[in-house]
Amino acid sequence: MKAGRESKPHIGIFGKRNRGKSSIINRLAVQDVAIVSETPGTTTDPVKKSFEITGFGPVILIDTAGYDDVGELGAQRISKTMDVVKLIDLAIIVLINNELDEFERHLISELKRYNCPFFFIHNKSDVLALNQSFKKRIETEFETSIIDFSAVNDQSVEQIVKLITRTIPESSYKKPSMLGSLITYGDIVLLITPIDIEAPAGRLILPQIQAIRDVLDNDAVAIVVKEREVDAFLRKTGIRPALAVTDSQIFKKADASIPKDIPLTGFSVLLARLKGNFDKYLEGTPKISELKDGDRVLLLESCSHHTSCDDIGRVKIPRWISNFTGQQLVYEVVAGNDKPQHPLKNYAIVIQCGGCMITEKQLANRLQDAIDAGVPVSNYGMTIAYVQGIYNRAIAPFIKPSANQRDIYL
Repeated sequence: MKAGRESKPHIGIFGKRNRGKSSIINRLAVQDVAIVSETPGTTTDPVKKSFEITGFGPVILIDTAGYDDVGELGAQRISKTMDVVKLIDLAIIVLINNELDEFERHLISELKRYNCPFFFIHNKSDVLALNQSFKKRIETEFETSIIDFSAVNDQSVEQIVKLITRTIPESSYKKPSMLGSLITYGDIVLLITPIDIEAPAGRLILPQIQAIRDVLDNDAVAIVVKEREVDAFLRKTGIRPALAVTDSQIFKKADASIPKDIPLTGFSVLLARLKGNFDKYLEGTPKISELKDGDRVLLLESCSHHTSCDDIGRVKIPRWISNFTGQQLVYEVVAGNDKPQHPLKNYAIVIQCGGCMITEKQLANRLQDAIDAGVPVSNYGMTIAYVQGIYNRAIAPFIKPSANQRDIYL
């Protein structure tokens, strides 16, 4: 997967069956990327379509099944449609015939729950135009826009593009810097990148690539070494980097190699601060010390991948947590869009991977259910730093711990 893919805004298009959602997608894409049919229910499952909207830029648009589908299979399709709410930066709700009922209201309540902006398209204006009193009622009640549109006429999509640009959060397509607040022009940043069984053949993992690019974007100097070369590099060159960033799996070795007066953190901690709920991670990570026998620990991976015999989420982190706590714990790993086996309130802590392959909004929404349930949350890198006894140092570049925190962590 390309490094830049995750930065594309995700837009979901919603509506009842046979409302013309797929036709609108084709007009936005200026090509036939969605199947169009007069038969209700043509789109059965959410489908991601990556293309460029002229006048806006590249997006991933998710075409969803009608949320008024019927029957047992229809209920499953509606459930998948509602799951899309957690993935998107913007929702487009398609209406016809000047009608809005409980289906749309339920969808809107979910969009508001996940803080997702939305606007309406009143489609098929060639059949029945948007009523001005209905337009005023919708815009007043929901504090958003609704436009009249006909996908079958040769109608410009400029209005839709303007609404997308005006409504979608800027954070969905303009990403903050991973390191910008930590380094300045000309600084040297030492990136410690082990090449082990989990490293892709001939390549670096995505967080390492992102860090290198971010160092260069900030007009600084990136030096990349394996963990075995750190000591020799520092000794032979005499270079004192402004910052060292390590793979979280070798935090302990990096901590021993990097002088204490040089800031040290991890790639996963950088991602936690960049796109995770960092405050909640800081609050939740110390809860690891409170785990008891029989507690359930949920580990969330944002993408499915080939697992190795020493997999970070399935093997290493559970082993490190168990060794640290001395407790008999129950671990569960959920990858991609899969759902946990139990209600979230049944877990003692939820630990999220770095989320390098998903958007900031998707990661935040993935954790929100746990936060709403009052379950502590952490991040892979912050968890590893905590159980290896160097949590304080890993978060020091971003926050100054209190005296009480120093007593707990060190």
